[in-house]
Amino acid sequence: MMKLFRTPKDIVFGSGALEYLKQIKGKKAFIVSDKTMEDIGFVKKIADYLKLAGLETQAFCEVTPDPTREISEKGAAQMQVFSPDWIVALGGGSSIDAAKAMWVLYEYPDITWETVFTATPELRKKAKMIAIATTSGTGSEATCAAVITNSNVEPHFKEVIASPEVLPDIAIADPDLAAKMPPKVTAATGMDVLTHAIESYTSIAATVIDKSLAMSAIKMVFESLPKAYADGRNIAAREEMHTASLMAGMAFTNSFLGIVHSLAHQLGSVFGIPHGAANSLMLPYVIKFNSIAVSDLYAEIAKAIDISFTDKKDAVNKLVDAIFELQTDIELASTIKEYGIDEKQFNDTLDALAKNAYNDICVYCNPRVPSIQDMKNLYIEAFYGNK
Repeated sequence: MMKLFRTPKDIVFGSGALEYLKQIKGKKAFIVSDKTMEDIGFVKKIADYLKLAGLETQAFCEVTPDPTREISEKGAAQMQVFSPDWIVALGGGSSIDAAKAMWVLYEYPDITWETVFTATPELRKKAKMIAIATTSGTGSEATCAAVITNSNVEPHFKEVIASPEVLPDIAIADPDLAAKMPPKVTAATGMDVLTHAIESYTSIAATVIDKSLAMSAIKMVFESLPKAYADGRNIAAREEMHTASLMAGMAFTNSFLGIVHSLAHQLGSVFGIPHGAANSLMLPYVIKFNSIAVSDLYAEIAKAIDISFTDKKDAVNKLVDAIFELQTDIELASTIKEYGIDEKQFNDTLDALAKNAYNDICVYCNPRVPSIQDMKNLYIEAFYGNK
């Protein structure tokens, strides 16, 4: 059976990778980022490199976590005036995802959001994209997906653009940019990498190439995330996590994800829990849920990270325990309740959370088919911490 593996045309990684920008050929570059990247000087650094390449630049630094349709429309409107031939996304998943949505709206000003999400048209008629990762987490610099929050309804929910059209042309993963991540961001984004890799490895669409990348990323996370969290100046650990994020992104953009992400998307849009932290909350419970279908794959993961076990069931239990232990080591909460979510508020929104999670696109490649009730049960387990 014919199989397909997509990646950006150029993937530039390792310390100093940012200097690749000096080779870019074009006229105008529109930089999409956030206030933090602007304040610490990264936006100016990107602009300076691009100017050395002879490009005129303009920056939009208003992206916020869980970017909305409105912020995407605002950035696209400024693009229409500036007319760039390059869109440069700088940041974590929020900035890169917002830039991808802006890209579609820039090339098709009259497009509806329904079409954006269900039938993304052909891009690159006006611009190409460079995605530069500043966090070791989302892997969005190498994916054909973007998550955008619909804030026009209550409760808010996240929708996914899933199309090879939004795969960046150039991905840059320079660990020097990630060195300024504070410990909390290091922890949350690191668990995002782990979730990407595990869900990719167990996806029903995974190929041997996807699994090879995913397994390597899993081993790198267990080895290097605690080190990067404990000492942000550990350059070797930082570089390994940045590379693991890139590899996991390459894996899951081809294999797709599962219901950890379906569930986590709603925790972010409704309660504002950071995406990586939300993935971390749901991952152990989904592994237990999915183990009925793919215990052999979880056993392979357990073996790869040197967990001793007696049988597949024991492997699943010990893998889950290892994830809880990793959460403890990097000081991440293990329950939804620990994020200050009121029990009544949680229960009042539970039905909508479960329904929106069930309708999320990431459900389709999960190794076990869930029901809406399954989604509710998983949220309840994660809220109270039923280990």
